[in-house]
Amino acid sequence: MTLSVAMNAQAQTQQQQQATTDNREPDAVVVISGIRGSLQQSLSVKRNASSNVDVITAEDVGKMPDKNVADSLQRVPGVNISTSGAGSGGFDENDRVSLRGTAPSLTQTLINGHAVSSGEWFVLDQVGGAVGRSTSYSLLPSEIVGQVVVYKAPTAEQVEGGSSGTIDIRTRHPLDFRQPISLEAGVEAVYATLPKKTDPQVNVLFNWKNEQGTLGLMAQGFSEKRSLRRDGQELLQWTQVQPDNPALKAHPDLAHVWFPRLIGSALFQQERHRTGGLIDLQFKPSRDFNLEATYFRSKMDASNYNTNYMIDMNGSGALGSGVAPDPGYVIRNGTLVSASFTNKGTTASPLRYGVVDEIVRNGEYAQSEFFDLDGKWRPTSNLTITAKVGSTKGKGVTPQQGVYEGDINNSGLVYTLNGLGSPATVKLPGINTSVFTGTILDWVFGSAPASTDDKETYGQIDAAFQLNAGAFHEIRFGLRGTEHTRTNFEVAQGPNWANTDVGGSSTNPAWNGTTYPGNFAKDLGGDFPKNVWMLDRAILDAWGTLHSNRDVSRTYYPDMFNLKEKTKAFYVQGEMEGEGWSGNVGLRVVRTEGTSNGYQILPNQPVGGNLPAFPWGGYVQQTATGNNSTIPLPSLNLKFDLRSDVVARVGLSRTMTRPDYGALGGTVELTDETHTGNGGNAALKPVKSNNLDLTLQWYYAPHALLSAGLFYMDLKDYVGYGTSTGTFIDTRASQERKQAVFATYTITSPINVSAKVKGLELAAQVPLGMGFGLDGNVTLADSHLNSCPPMQTATSGNPCDMVGASKTTANGGLFFENDTWNARVSYSWRSAFLAAQDRGTPLYQDDTGTLAASFNYNISKNIVLTISGQNLNNPILKNYIYNKDQPARFYANGAQYYAGVRIKY
Repeated sequence: MTLSVAMNAQAQTQQQQQATTDNREPDAVVVISGIRGSLQQSLSVKRNASSNVDVITAEDVGKMPDKNVADSLQRVPGVNISTSGAGSGGFDENDRVSLRGTAPSLTQTLINGHAVSSGEWFVLDQVGGAVGRSTSYSLLPSEIVGQVVVYKAPTAEQVEGGSSGTIDIRTRHPLDFRQPISLEAGVEAVYATLPKKTDPQVNVLFNWKNEQGTLGLMAQGFSEKRSLRRDGQELLQWTQVQPDNPALKAHPDLAHVWFPRLIGSALFQQERHRTGGLIDLQFKPSRDFNLEATYFRSKMDASNYNTNYMIDMNGSGALGSGVAPDPGYVIRNGTLVSASFTNKGTTASPLRYGVVDEIVRNGEYAQSEFFDLDGKWRPTSNLTITAKVGSTKGKGVTPQQGVYEGDINNSGLVYTLNGLGSPATVKLPGINTSVFTGTILDWVFGSAPASTDDKETYGQIDAAFQLNAGAFHEIRFGLRGTEHTRTNFEVAQGPNWANTDVGGSSTNPAWNGTTYPGNFAKDLGGDFPKNVWMLDRAILDAWGTLHSNRDVSRTYYPDMFNLKEKTKAFYVQGEMEGEGWSGNVGLRVVRTEGTSNGYQILPNQPVGGNLPAFPWGGYVQQTATGNNSTIPLPSLNLKFDLRSDVVARVGLSRTMTRPDYGALGGTVELTDETHTGNGGNAALKPVKSNNLDLTLQWYYAPHALLSAGLFYMDLKDYVGYGTSTGTFIDTRASQERKQAVFATYTITSPINVSAKVKGLELAAQVPLGMGFGLDGNVTLADSHLNSCPPMQTATSGNPCDMVGASKTTANGGLFFENDTWNARVSYSWRSAFLAAQDRGTPLYQDDTGTLAASFNYNISKNIVLTISGQNLNNPILKNYIYNKDQPARFYANGAQYYAGVRIKY
């Protein structure tokens, strides 16, 4: 992270500046400083804090081995991170943040105290809305950060929205800098081991303020490019053998047995280019008046190429189509873990045993921006008034997809699942996987174009009045209102029938002999197809434009929705203080008025109706569902000085989170091949949580701390999942038969349930002397639904599991610093957790640990050499379905190395 030339001065005066910009007393935050000089100051502030919050400063982020704010946040007790939002899978960069064994959507992320809209770059997250209200940290470079505040015990004055907590990212301010002119530049090169590419990253900051310190301007710009490659094996669309499957006549033991429809050699390649900047203009003519305008914009270009060479258990020669496996198949834990199907197809009557997907998404991107105007005025010595107005926008766009799906015929197939120990063993014995010749065009699919737009306007006014009323020394009160909209759009891309030979090979794209990289899956091991043909990216993109129908007439309403929410909130909060204790008590009341507009496809035109026709048959009807609520949110925080070196805190609160946009949207995302889907529920209630937070801290020596905390969350109207059946249009069958085909689908949709979370946080900060030190934390969480859906089979995983809940999270680091150089090594680990609901089944991520390190050398007081590494242990991300005999993903992303120089003036 690029540091300010005046950063040391900033660290010394940070508390006073925070009170100026955020209408908060200096003792209302806890500063977790990184290395040496700031340790004593941070512990002193932490000891005097009245509520349980944690903070990472800009200096800490710069000296930790982190390239992303989420990387640093995982070192805070109780914080969990994940590497993707939903459908995009796991990558090498931390992207989502959650608190205390809950889903990321229950953790609210703010910038300078206001919401931030962020788009999603992956197409399935754009049209499905699965990510919801969580924020993508991949759009938030650490260079903009002055301070990150983690609120675990909320107060009434805080913006509602985080049932488990709130993270507030605070940018730097022009008048915080000590010198009239400050200039910073950071230039780095990042090398990624899998793609074997080196890319540049540049960050520049200029700050000016007048001699009087009343007017300042700060401008930041960044251009950060990274090459990614992810090697994987994906086991997709897990399903059960249905009672009407003809194979059961000879093999009744296969009834209800689980098997993966697809097992593929998955190669994902991407170039991420994050560009943007921040401009801040600050005017402070006196200590009693401050006005500040801030504009931020970040865009991440995320073009990518995804290829997957798969066996297909639903192919015409395999189990899903009623063909019994060869003798010797193995069933374990309700799962068909080993099976073979000898080829029975001929040239005249081919049978399908596999399918290949080649998908290029050029121009895919995500974007986030906001404009914020903050003001503070102190008309009298006892009264302070602050106000904030602004707007934020997020956008995710997939302008086009070049998609080729091909059939692998007459090959036979063999597979054996190896649990999570190694990828599944896969063979297609009758075909050369490295040669394109003989592949038959199956289909052209995809959402293209597709987009999501997210917008919010907000305004608030707050006041703080000092008084002398016994234990109360200040009263705070305020009003806030917002208007939020979210919309998405999708065209269901299909074949251009005028020039495309579906079911043949006459219009196949040209193949120039390209295959997967020679070292594909070297880190995964296992025995599955690795020397696999692939199309040239440019050839596929041009072929897709020529042979795809992306006309707006193919607008796919079942995946679309639009939401509007208006909120109003007011609060009153009293600040208290007595002999050996302090705290605050308050009440916030929140009114939400929402409308969800979705679409459904009717088989017939209603009597007297005039509904528009759906391209694949049936008629489009728009639906509108209102969803209003008024929720009181009381809070109480108390701090007790038990001894001069022991501090105890108690927090009681009620918090809320509005349901995810995708959950409210009513959208139904269907998988035609298995007649399953995921749907929304526009009538979902907001999640409410009654919270207890107990913390004990022992400052047993200078620069040292041992702390323990207990937390408990009683969640009402938590969003769980249930299943139902409904009649929907089978789009693929309708296109093939040229008429409307409706079928019965099993839909997994969100429902309101109750849940509980309880846990323990342990943290230590230990100076070892001679510039060395270590820190670490462990969080133990027990999270579960109170009312659970029925188990799918006797061997299913726990249906009471909550999304995002790891039972154990641990972080540890060793650091050294002197006047010339500093170094740090950190390791983070979390146990298995339910990551998402995927195509009607749960998707768990197995235990994961990552190693990172950094080294900074001060060439001079103005020039610093930086070296760091991420994912140095080359972690393998592993997913499974109901149990570990049902693997779902194996991903290797390699390691990333950074080297560069920071210049300060």
